[in-house]
Amino acid sequence: MKRDLFSLKNKVAIVTGGNQGIGKVVAGYLADAGADIVILDIQDASKTAEGIAEEYGVRTAAFTCDVTDPQAVDTCIKAAAEKMGTLDLLFNNAGICLHKDALLCTPEDWLKVINVNLNGIFFVAQAFGKYLTDHNKKGNIVNTASMSGTIVNIPQGQASYNASKAGVAHLTKSLAVEWADKGIRVNSISPGYIRTEMTGTVRQDWQDYWVSTIPFGRMGTPEELAGAVIYLLSDASTYTSGLDMLIDGCFTVV
Repeated sequence: MKRDLFSLKNKVAIVTGGNQGIGKVVAGYLADAGADIVILDIQDASKTAEGIAEEYGVRTAAFTCDVTDPQAVDTCIKAAAEKMGTLDLLFNNAGICLHKDALLCTPEDWLKVINVNLNGIFFVAQAFGKYLTDHNKKGNIVNTASMSGTIVNIPQGQASYNASKAGVAHLTKSLAVEWADKGIRVNSISPGYIRTEMTGTVRQDWQDYWVSTIPFGRMGTPEELAGAVIYLLSDASTYTSGLDMLIDGCFTVV
């Protein structure tokens, strides 16, 4: 290769929901690709950030942030830019899931999921996009959607989650078109069943059923998402925007 197309050296990447699960693992891979890392999380992620800095020799920072609060998001984005000197990349990953039948879902249940999974994605992307345009910078965003935005999962009821993730996928396409002339690329990944802290607490019979319906015969791992995120954030994908990449062990194919 003429150059390392997948390098993220000299870039600063924000990772939301980076204190555990997919966010934490992918943050480490982004650091391994050379990026300095800023974690935004509802929990204190300072120890996670320190661990990444020690392991990969990059600069890191952590800010406690509620992504459903647009003012808090704006404040954290500005603070991150000031601390790190610049911002270049965003892995917009924070999310929650509620397994609850639609007939039993309260207005509070619905709003909580939509606020984190869809509104939060928008508020962070908007604040990040404003930073880039205000500073005449190009940049890349990868949002975390889900295969649940494409299919309906069973046996669990999770209409709120499914609807929120379908919204993320289409929001991604909308922002990609709006911001194409600004040099801001926006893509999303749609993971299938991934073994994390979140899925590990689900009742075992559901987990067994999920695995039985996946052609790969197993759940994926957060590590198996990292390559896609690196590709979409790097110069290897300079003509790619508005893509929703399904990474699901063939689940949605059959």
